[in-house]
Amino acid sequence: MSSKTIIQTPKAPAAIGPYSQAVVVGDMIYTSGMIPIIPETGELCTGDIKEQARQAIGNLVALLTEAGSDADHVIKTTVFIKDMNDFAAVNEVYSTFFTTDCPARSCVEVARLPKDVLIEIECIAIKK
Repeated sequence: MSSKTIIQTPKAPAAIGPYSQAVVVGDMIYTSGMIPIIPETGELCTGDIKEQARQAIGNLVALLTEAGSDADHVIKTTVFIKDMNDFAAVNEVYSTFFTTDCPARSCVEVARLPKDVLIEIECIAIKK
């Protein structure tokens, strides 16, 4: 059995509970959900859904970089949004990070997200 390695970086939001930012097992990377917190300040990105999506996905990519991967090596994402009416706007931002050979994805509307943000995203990726 492969051992697990905990990934932690100040370039992505710190965990706000008893969990790891990401866990690596073999060549697989499993991330926790990233919300639109600005890692340098710990403050929420309080902009519209596009700004929050850009920050949340950017946080995810920073975490993947620390774990030895990047957006091109993501195989599955799960996107949680507060309002399904924001689906097209999220897709617009999402498509700037995932440009070719896009990962599989689920997108669900939820009643509430941590810190009352508009979006949270997690992924499964492989190492480069």
